Amino acid sequence: MYAFGLCLDQRYLVPGLAAITALANSLTPRARRDVALRVLTLDLTSSEAVLLSHLAYRVGFGSFDLAHRSPLRTARMADSSYISVATYLRFEFTAAFVRRPYLIYLDADTLVRGDLSAPLNDLRLGDVGAVRDEFGPSVGDSHALPGAAERWPHLKGRPYYNAGLLWAHVADLPQVRRGVGHALVRLRRHIHHNDQDALNLWLLHAGRARPVGPGYNRFELGRFLERGNWARRVVARSTLPDTSAPLIHFVRPEKPWQADCPRTEEVREYRTHLRRTMHHVRALGFTPEQPELR
Repeated sequence: MYAFGLCLDQRYLVPGLAAITALANSLTPRARRDVALRVLTLDLTSSEAVLLSHLAYRVGFGSFDLAHRSPLRTARMADSSYISVATYLRFEFTAAFVRRPYLIYLDADTLVRGDLSAPLNDLRLGDVGAVRDEFGPSVGDSHALPGAAERWPHLKGRPYYNAGLLWAHVADLPQVRRGVGHALVRLRRHIHHNDQDALNLWLLHAGRARPVGPGYNRFELGRFLERGNWARRVVARSTLPDTSAPLIHFVRPEKPWQADCPRTEEVREYRTHLRRTMHHVRALGFTPEQPELR
């Protein structure tokens, strides 16, 4: 028994709706009834919370809950160009709120295509499951963790993980929060990618990462190839769309629900799914603002 966790704010309401329906589509109807959905937010209104609840039950989830939380007081936003401090809410899930033995956390700027629960089978108590970051897979080879490889040479080349999809035992969530809080206080100068860097600092020093296969957090590359070839230089795999990946992650500022986003193959796939999601939303009698997709 596990729960999916999402962190949403006003800007991410529509993609959050799409994430809920994608998660439902990734499971059989029977499995959905056994899976819980948990949402943390800074600023969603009561009517928006009701919409999320109604949609979750409409698509078949057996349990839904939403709570307002504040992030760690020491949260550092080194980059806030397109991300709000709500990103730190991923560390505010608690056993009392989740009410399941496991939590699978995912970012809302994703498209789920397959079952995300398999990595739980190999997750040991005390470890956090995560996928290496495709744009900076190792410590010292990107803007992440500035100065860390120089301060701790033994960390250079060690795996660096993307925080967009995480697997954890709920019993370990307090330890993760404490570890991230410690990094934010003691190691602030090594943080560039906000909460993701803080998480990686704890994972590196505590040795608690459980590597998960790369297909579970594939980056959508087509948007970057529209602007140049740098993605081909930093990504080791083929830059063609990975049709077998259980999850596609739309990292960086351009997002597939934005009307001016390049219409790549996976962006079109996302928009088709978003239109179906909005059909559910309209059937429930809600009309949240949505960009006109071309």
